[in-house]
Amino acid sequence: MHIKECIVSAPGKAILHGEHAVVHGKMALAVSLNLRTYLQLQATFTSKVCINLPNINAFLSWDVTVLNQLVPDSEADLRNMDELDIELVRRLRDFVGIPNGALDTRSMAILAFLYIYISIFAGSGELPSLTVSVWSELPTGAGLGSSSAYSVCLAAALLSASGTIPSPLSDQENTARWGVAEMELINRFAFQGERIIHGNPSGVDNAVGTWGGILRYHSGKITPLSRVPMLRILLTNTKVPRSTKVLVAGVKDKMNKGPKVIGQWTQKLFHGQFPSIINPVLDSVDAISCTCEQTLSEMTSDSPTPEHYDILEELIDINQHHLNVMGVGHPALDNLCRVTLARGLHSKLTGAGGGGCAITLLRPETEHSVVQNTVQDLRECGYDCWETRIGAAGVQEHSPLAVKEEVLEVLARY
Repeated sequence: MHIKECIVSAPGKAILHGEHAVVHGKMALAVSLNLRTYLQLQATFTSKVCINLPNINAFLSWDVTVLNQLVPDSEADLRNMDELDIELVRRLRDFVGIPNGALDTRSMAILAFLYIYISIFAGSGELPSLTVSVWSELPTGAGLGSSSAYSVCLAAALLSASGTIPSPLSDQENTARWGVAEMELINRFAFQGERIIHGNPSGVDNAVGTWGGILRYHSGKITPLSRVPMLRILLTNTKVPRSTKVLVAGVKDKMNKGPKVIGQWTQKLFHGQFPSIINPVLDSVDAISCTCEQTLSEMTSDSPTPEHYDILEELIDINQHHLNVMGVGHPALDNLCRVTLARGLHSKLTGAGGGGCAITLLRPETEHSVVQNTVQDLRECGYDCWETRIGAAGVQEHSPLAVKEEVLEVLARY
C-alpha cells in the first residue's frame, strides 16, 4: 500500500489550577505547553517497521511478516475504542519480551506504538514498511504530558499515513490542523496509547495534546475553552521524583481520618474530623479554577489589563498555599517560590506535586533581564527551567520548512 510521509507535532500539558481537587469532583484547568513532541514518518522498502526514540535511547525494528502474524482475526476488537484488545496487548508483550507488570518508559512507548500501528493498519490486508522517528522538547516522567504528546503524534501520523484522515496542509500552508472529526479520531486512538502507558488515565492529557489551548475538566467531562490568551510562563522542573499515586492517596487519607485526640484543645480545634478542614480547601480550589476561567475569558474578549494579571497572580499564590495544606508541597517547591518571588514573580506547583514541576507567570511588561536572572537563579538551585507559553496549538502537521532546524537535524539522524 502507498504510505504518505509526514511530520507532525503535539504539545505537552500542565495543570493551571485544580490538581488533586479534581480527583474529588472539583474543576481543573489543563493547559497546553509550547514545548512540543515531533514525529517524522517515512515510507521504506526494507520490509521492516522501525521506531527511533532518541530521548529514551530506544532504536528498534521488526520484520513486517512477523508482525502480520500478530494481527487479530477480527478487526472489530481493534476498532472498539471503549476497550483495549487485552489479548493483543498480551501478545505484543510476549513478542517484544516485556514482562507482565513492567511499566518502564521504554517498554510502554514500544507497546503503545505497536498497538496503534497494528490497530490502524489491520484492515489494509498487509502491514506496511515504515520508519517512525520521535524527538521531544519535553522531559519524560515530569508530569508534563510527554507520553500523551507521543501518543497523539503516533495516532495522527499513522492515521494520516494510512489515508484514514487527509493531510490538512495546502500549497499555501507550511503548518495546518485537522478538522473536528479528524481530531476526534486522533484523540480516540491516542487515548488507547495512554491506556497502555498509564492503565486508567482520565483522558485529559491526550485531549490537551489533540486540541491544545485550555481545557476544563469536571467530573469526567472535558470541555475546550473556545478562546484563550497565550500566557508567558517559566516552567521549572525541580527534578525531585514523585509518585502521583502516593500523593493522591495522601490527600484522600487526610479527608477520611480524624486526628488522635490529645487533650480537649485538639478536639475543639479539629472537631474530631479532617474532612471539615480539607473539604473547604477543595471548595476553595474549585472557586480558584472558576475565577481563573472567568478571568481568562475576560482577557480574550477585552484587552488584557494589569488588573487581570493581578488576579491571576493572587490565584496562583492562594492555590500554592492550599496545595501545601493538602500535603503535596515539597521544600524544593517552597524554595522555587521564594526564588521567583524575590524577582517579583508568582509560582505554583503543577501536577502531582511532592517535587516535580512548577509554573511561574510572566506579565507582558516583565523585563527580559528579570526573566534571564530568574532562570539563572533557578538553574543555580539545580533545577531545569524553560521560558515558554501556555495555550499553544494542539496537534499539527508541518512541512519540513515549518519545523525548527535543530528538530530536523535530530530526526534526520535516524
